[in-house]
Amino acid sequence: MFTSLGSHKAYFDLFGPEKGPVVCLVHSLATDSGMWAEQIPVLLESGYRVLRVDIRGHGGSDAPAAPYTMKELSDDIAKLLDVLGIDKVHFVGLSIGGMIGQGFALDHPGKVRSLTICDALPGSPPNAKDLWAPRINAVTEAKSLAPVAGGTIERWLSAEFKQKNAARWQQIYDTIVGTKPEGFIGCALAITDFNFVDRLPSVKAPSLVICGANDPGAPPAVNKQIASAIPGGRYEEIADALHFPNVEQPAVFNRIMRGWLDGLR
Repeated sequence: MFTSLGSHKAYFDLFGPEKGPVVCLVHSLATDSGMWAEQIPVLLESGYRVLRVDIRGHGGSDAPAAPYTMKELSDDIAKLLDVLGIDKVHFVGLSIGGMIGQGFALDHPGKVRSLTICDALPGSPPNAKDLWAPRINAVTEAKSLAPVAGGTIERWLSAEFKQKNAARWQQIYDTIVGTKPEGFIGCALAITDFNFVDRLPSVKAPSLVICGANDPGAPPAVNKQIASAIPGGRYEEIADALHFPNVEQPAVFNRIMRGWLDGLR
């Protein structure tokens, strides 16, 4: 489904029991809401209503001109909830989705029942612009994510996963390649220029941080810092997983996620 958020048209889907608690799933950079396919059956079986959102510049959503900011990205979620008449959600976000979640919980605390942050950063590292420049330049020159897709998915999913789950690996690879260049660039620039570190102690929502034990880009040590900075924050680590533990180790991820959400009912 589509709706206008003012700056752009956003794509989302909403399904499950109408009176169920709403779980809002927000994906990583260079994917779309399809990255949550492994979580949908478990959430529906547990009686939750699921809202999956394609962030600006990704999936079915329009790509306004870059750059974007984390505030714009988190405000997009708040605007969508207002359009849909949803008061509060359990927010679950991975990678940039987890960064958006931090901003959402800080700027729109009344809309958050709980916050689950997965494989994210609390702020841009000092070398962020230098780190991202080669990827942004490659995408800009090619007008496609094809030049960066191989390196990206190698950081997300292990070679063992590719061997055992070739079809799912290919789906995610194709989604990376199919991402709108302007959307990738806009969100990448947002990642290079944000900082929630000093504000995290003011997060009021019950918060869980999950991280793949082998994540190279948003490693466990950084995710532990996020959990420690949020009052009452809880940390869970998933063995044998890179940046996408929800895809690489779905049974473990789903057990943690379901137990957390059910404990808040």
